[in-house]
Amino acid sequence: MSSLSFNAKEFLKKASMAHGLSGFEFMSAASVAEEAMAGLVDEVRRDTLGNVIGVRKGEGVESRPKIMLAGHMDEIGLMVTKIEERGFLKFTQIGGVDPRILPGHEVIVYGKRPLTGLIGVKPPHLTPSDEANKAEKMEDLAIDLGMPEEEVRDLVKPGDVVTFKRQVTELMGDVLSGKSMDDRAGVAVILVAMDELRKYRCQADVFAIATVQEETGLKGAALSAYSVEPDIGIAIDVCHAETPGVPEWRTACLGKGPAIATGANIHPKVYAALDKAAKDLGIPVQPEPAPAATGTDAWAIQMSREGVATGLISIPLRYMHTSVETLSVGDVEKAGRILAAFIASVDAAFVKELTTWS
Repeated sequence: MSSLSFNAKEFLKKASMAHGLSGFEFMSAASVAEEAMAGLVDEVRRDTLGNVIGVRKGEGVESRPKIMLAGHMDEIGLMVTKIEERGFLKFTQIGGVDPRILPGHEVIVYGKRPLTGLIGVKPPHLTPSDEANKAEKMEDLAIDLGMPEEEVRDLVKPGDVVTFKRQVTELMGDVLSGKSMDDRAGVAVILVAMDELRKYRCQADVFAIATVQEETGLKGAALSAYSVEPDIGIAIDVCHAETPGVPEWRTACLGKGPAIATGANIHPKVYAALDKAAKDLGIPVQPEPAPAATGTDAWAIQMSREGVATGLISIPLRYMHTSVETLSVGDVEKAGRILAAFIASVDAAFVKELTTWS
């Protein structure tokens, strides 16, 4: 293992600008995760779906507890559906893309080679008054590559994928903004935790997984949980940060620590142990009520095989599912520290208590 300390900020900048739509994480996102993980764990591999799995072995005892960590590395984006006259590209979404954000976006179309394009919209001067105050529908938009139709047809075909082209912006303090922070922030938390575990003695085997295809059905986490058969599974994802016009009860505060979920998708003893780890470290955390399925990898993990004791840590994020997703690096680092302390606290006795209901 490397002795260098993991730099969450630099990883987030690099990971945000990597590309890897759901089902296409191999484009570059998986390599970025794999490279960063290699120096922090005992072994790294990829499975059939493309999950990047880092294994850190615990100390000593036989039948060591197994803890699975899941942060998804896939991102939302687009797929070409048709090439129209004059070379304009029609498209559909991969994952939950909000059509309101699309006009004016620069994109990269992955044809025979990467091609820069943009999503245009009718100028206001030429827009009928009855359309002027309506959001554009995705089916009415098109990608313009600025190329003749014949050349477009030679380089692009239906089924080619499209990612958003966006640089990372450093705002004030420790705040970063860019695409795909959902959920490469979760991968960053896992890497911080693996780095922090150097400070602890740990009995558990840890499976640190950058999962695939969360945005299209939690597939990577489902496969990984089935394969690993963990005693405990922790998903690390994002939650909504406070934003103008959004009800406060649905958000957490940016920069005031990660959120820890509690509810039907969460094992109460795992929640209590995560909360205790935060308190022991003096790190503030925020509540995330989760009355039903969370819609995160935690759901797939919990429902694997005979059931898995599951937890969820969330990073407050503004402007989710846009290309200017905004977070605090400090929240990521704090979440990683909490996660490491929790892992170090897990032993065989704790695992046994997970099935004691009283």
